[in-house]
Amino acid sequence: MDSYDLIVIGSGTAAQVAVAKVRAAGWSVAVMDHRPFGGTCALRGCDPKKMLVSGEEAIDAARRMAGHGVEGALGIDWPGLMAFKRTFTDPIPAKQEQRYAELGVDAFHGLARFTGPDAIEVDGRALQARHVLIATGARPVPLGIPGEELVSTSDDFLELPALPRRIVLIGGGYVAAEFSHLAARAGAEVAILQRAPRLLPQFDPDLVGWLMPRFEELRIAVETGATVTRVERVQDGLIVHATRPGAPDLAVPADLVVHAAGRGSDLDALDLAAGHVTVRDGRLHLNEHLQSVSNPRVYAAGDAAGVGPPLTPVSGHDAKVVAANLLDGPSHTPDYRGVPSVAFTVPSIAAVGLSEDEARRQGLKFRVNAASTPNWFSARRLAERVYGHKVLIEEATDRILGAHLVGPHAEEVINLFGLAIRHGLTAANLRSTMFAYPTGASDLGYML
Repeated sequence: MDSYDLIVIGSGTAAQVAVAKVRAAGWSVAVMDHRPFGGTCALRGCDPKKMLVSGEEAIDAARRMAGHGVEGALGIDWPGLMAFKRTFTDPIPAKQEQRYAELGVDAFHGLARFTGPDAIEVDGRALQARHVLIATGARPVPLGIPGEELVSTSDDFLELPALPRRIVLIGGGYVAAEFSHLAARAGAEVAILQRAPRLLPQFDPDLVGWLMPRFEELRIAVETGATVTRVERVQDGLIVHATRPGAPDLAVPADLVVHAAGRGSDLDALDLAAGHVTVRDGRLHLNEHLQSVSNPRVYAAGDAAGVGPPLTPVSGHDAKVVAANLLDGPSHTPDYRGVPSVAFTVPSIAAVGLSEDEARRQGLKFRVNAASTPNWFSARRLAERVYGHKVLIEEATDRILGAHLVGPHAEEVINLFGLAIRHGLTAANLRSTMFAYPTGASDLGYML
């Protein structure tokens, strides 16, 4: 049986960071994945999605500036846009393989599972580990409805060779909002069926309200309070059935139905019981050091850990914490202060820190600066009608408690508020900073 100081299950952001750090310390390391090396963000998530968004940003900019000195119609060539995406994603697995070889890391392809508290089996090989890092990421949560096998995943959407004419998205979070904007601008008829009372529940309701006219302009049919009950195949495609309290049932035709109803830690194949790794409330039972409570040899990071927000920077941060605990002993804990989150609709919506409701529940005394500001220069120069902010500032300390932005540059400006929250900067500190003008950041003083 081959033995390693660390076995890492998964090959995404968390795995890559942890592998590099412990290998640099001289540890023997094995990494394994049953999918192509690279993980969700690089191959099936953030990065390829953002490359496709680049296409719709160009379309959106041209349409907004039509009649303002820009002439001519543009359109999205879906196969060409997909080919552009693949210039990034296709080389990644081989690059990861090469990097592991250069680091002296043994790489295995296959579905890994525990066979004991310090033993892993992969591709018919039995391996022994001094420590194990679970970095398997997340997978779509089961819908539990008839016809679920007819529903495609976000992975499938990001590999579509051609864009279907009619698309229905089940769910109303990041994936549904982003994919609906992209598909609608590419010419598809899009519907969103969201069980919750509104779209994007992770974001401030006022700012979501300011963004909703863009969904209407794109003719995206948004049905909230709609619970999908089944999907059926018919002669000319699919039908998605949904119920609504106090309203007629829905039967929405589609050529493609996409699961956008949330993801959970991908743990089912690991045989955690054999590894003496306990689960509580559907998540790994971890202590404050991201270490298994029942098996201290085992750590977890990123979406598999399910502790911090399900975001790529959090996966990298978790991995650094785990690596430090492996090398120094379990004494380090993650710090999730000031982690920004963005939905890459066009324009984008972003948040960091506390929401208004969270701040009130904590009994904090704060002032709120909030406004929809499409007449500010940053929006007017782009002919953009969606632009607004909400900033929470603590009365006694002048600290930034939370910031919520929608409109052009939101995905960048939110990072300045994240910096302030993580490092304790005050509103006065930010107001006294001179930013290049005219830029998105130069609006920050007015937001405060």
